[in-house]
Amino acid sequence: MEKQGKPDYIKIYTDLIELKYPEKRYKCLAILSKSSLSPLDVIDLERILFKSIEKEFDDFNQAHRSYNEKAILEILEYQDKNKLNNSEIARHFKLSRNTIAKWKKMYTP
Repeated sequence: MEKQGKPDYIKIYTDLIELKYPEKRYKCLAILSKSSLSPLDVIDLERILFKSIEKEFDDFNQAHRSYNEKAILEILEYQDKNKLNNSEIARHFKLSRNTIAKWKKMYTP
């Protein structure tokens, strides 16, 4: 069990899939088989399960999303690995290009 205060995302999403979205179990299996989920894994699960969410709800979630250093570094690594420019990575993760540029200044030599 994880430290107290930190949600067990694997259990939460496993239960959610079993109760409400059993047809999406196979799409989520690779992510849920990990020993722990990164913030990007949680975002991927959200996309798989709730991709038909209304735009207003999506905008609200985006305005209140925060990223820790690990998540930022994963996003920047994903950008390098997939050879994406700032605009492409910003669209993929629904971020601002300015946010990506700021992170690159902060976390790359």
